[in-house]
Amino acid sequence: MASADLRDELTCSICLNIYSDPVTLPCGHSFCRTCIGDVLDTQEGSGAYKCPECRAESQERPALVKNRKLRNIAENIRSTHPEQEEAGIPCTYCDSPVPATKTCLHCEASLCDKHLKKHSKSAEHVLTEPTTSLENRKCSVHKKVLEYYCCEDTACICVYCKAGEHRGHQVETLNEASEKKKEKLRNILQKLTSQREEAEKRVQSLEELRRQVQGKAAGVTERVTALIRDIRKQLEALEKRVLSEISRQEEQVSLRVSDLIRQLEIKKKELSRKMGDIEELCDITDPVTVLQGRESDRDDYCDTEEDTETRDIKVHDAGDLDVGLISVTLHSGLAGIVTGITRRRRVPEASDMLLDVNTASDMLLDVNTASDMLLDVNTASDTLLDVNTASDMLLDVNTASDMLLDVNTASDMLLDVNTASDMLLDVNTAQTCYWM
Repeated sequence: MASADLRDELTCSICLNIYSDPVTLPCGHSFCRTCIGDVLDTQEGSGAYKCPECRAESQERPALVKNRKLRNIAENIRSTHPEQEEAGIPCTYCDSPVPATKTCLHCEASLCDKHLKKHSKSAEHVLTEPTTSLENRKCSVHKKVLEYYCCEDTACICVYCKAGEHRGHQVETLNEASEKKKEKLRNILQKLTSQREEAEKRVQSLEELRRQVQGKAAGVTERVTALIRDIRKQLEALEKRVLSEISRQEEQVSLRVSDLIRQLEIKKKELSRKMGDIEELCDITDPVTVLQGRESDRDDYCDTEEDTETRDIKVHDAGDLDVGLISVTLHSGLAGIVTGITRRRRVPEASDMLLDVNTASDMLLDVNTASDMLLDVNTASDTLLDVNTASDMLLDVNTASDMLLDVNTASDMLLDVNTASDMLLDVNTAQTCYWM
């Protein structure tokens, strides 16, 4: 008996089940949070909120206070009597507890499948899912079941409301109004579905575009990396070739200088010998001995043809670095690298960066317009640089970096072999014309 009384105290008066997440209204009555929430939602347009138990009214939606103690007790009962929770809402007309499948708002009764078959099919008998919360489906004024919907006031009304304050208004049954609203909602749902599908298509298109761009970027990156790597290798090879030419010329000049030094050293020894003989004669006090010296010695003191040749040796006879040849080697090598690049398949989206023959014709030097700039050995001997006198004018890699053409920063200025072949100097054809 005590257990039954305790169960009654823990039963929600709306769903007739043990409390689930119980909350308490300001009046002190407790309900399941979901049950009382549904009731308050239906009362929202009525202008006042009422407690399903005591009918206490509130102009504002009452605050729901969580009842932790009641929840703990309810959970304890539910765990010890789980089979009683499965009964659900019983049929009003069955003697034994049979679960109801529908609730008639007009009859205010819950029906099982057997009694539902015998129930009236008229429109005024509105059927809903099984529920015990019939209070929120009754008119708050006349306490009658809500059967109609006033389209002008957008409110659910009972039969007395229809004949009273809503007389002359456009009124529909709840089912009719519900179906119309469902139709509108279906149309809205259809539009939203169409918009969602369109958005999904755009998302897929953008995803595909991103994949394409990523693939293209990977390909371009690979090609550019390979191109830069190849250019770097060619530049390194060109550097070795130019430095090798410089070393060759340096060695050649060094050998020539060594040979001249050897000749001059021999001359110095010979002169030292002659100077010693003369000093000996000068030291002799006997004039006869001095005057009777060999005539051959006198001839030996004079310059021979070999001595004249040795005396005519000048510093510049050792030669100098052929800066013109080095410049030709460097410029022709750079032009060859650029030509190789332009002959390759052009990298997509980089056409504006590559030198085009058609768009760069104004910048290419022509042999007819550059004749004044070419230096000839015969006509420019006075301008040839000497190592000793022009050291301040020679361009050094460290001091003239801003003037040297770099592939990365001067691609638009490099000469192309195909369009400037008349101007490129070859080692074999540049004996009389050097480009500094």
